[in-house]
Amino acid sequence: MTVLFPQAEPVELTAEMLRVLSPSAEVQGHAPEQRVTVPGKRHVTISRIEPVGNYAVRIVFSDAHQSGIFTWAYLHELVAQKDAKWQGYLDELQEKGLSRDA
Repeated sequence: MTVLFPQAEPVELTAEMLRVLSPSAEVQGHAPEQRVTVPGKRHVTISRIEPVGNYAVRIVFSDAHQSGIFTWAYLHELVAQKDAKWQGYLDELQEKGLSRDA
């Protein structure tokens, strides 16, 4: 998905990245220590994107995950910290012996 904010260059966020960093409680939990490292999503795709008011979008993924509401602020955070967040995810997978493949 390409994200474009005013006065900024377009940034590509992969479906995999959006899925594994979903803001949903299923992924993020209700506290930082409850956050889940989601493996096996290398081939996930975006099925559709639905507007949520004027402040967010709901992304529906090919694995049926659809509970994350991606606010513009959260998407901006993902764009601004794309490389660091992705590397953090890869590091977590390695530390936990998990894989991007199913």
